[in-house]
Amino acid sequence: MRWWDIEPVLGLEQELFPEDAWSAGMFWSELAHARGPDATRRYLVAQQADGSLVGYGGLAAVGGTGDIQTIGVLPGHRGTGLGSRLLRALLRAATDFECAEVLLEVRVDNAPAQRLYERFGFVPIGVRRGYYQPAGVDALVMRLADPASYAGCADTPGDEAPTNPLPNTHQGSKSHG
Repeated sequence: MRWWDIEPVLGLEQELFPEDAWSAGMFWSELAHARGPDATRRYLVAQQADGSLVGYGGLAAVGGTGDIQTIGVLPGHRGTGLGSRLLRALLRAATDFECAEVLLEVRVDNAPAQRLYERFGFVPIGVRRGYYQPAGVDALVMRLADPASYAGCADTPGDEAPTNPLPNTHQGSKSHG
């Protein structure tokens, strides 16, 4: 993700997470840590052939622990494997950042996302009460102990989506941001 992706991602945020959407400032802050040799973030977008964004995701990495900050996929692209490809790309980023584990929070009422994370080996480790504001919805905290074991998995035929061939990171290498 680059700065020019923030405005379209904000549109997706409002559609996907209207009660607790991130602000432009939050994305700007995250992207400030996603460039250069000391980068600790990786944000990516998935776009169709016409350039329109249909999904995005982000990871923060600190002290050997990765944290999936966000994953969003438009409803019309769910069930196509796009969420799996975004998650796999974030796990690859976690291995690039040499993370030994990856954590995430997911709404307790978001069973499809929980199933996706479980397929990748995430296990529940706790609950954060009232985490998602302003609705006060609890978050299930999940942990993956070995991100490298899932980051290297090849995309399976069931993950293929003809209109979304790849998450486009709009970023350079780890050392060049």
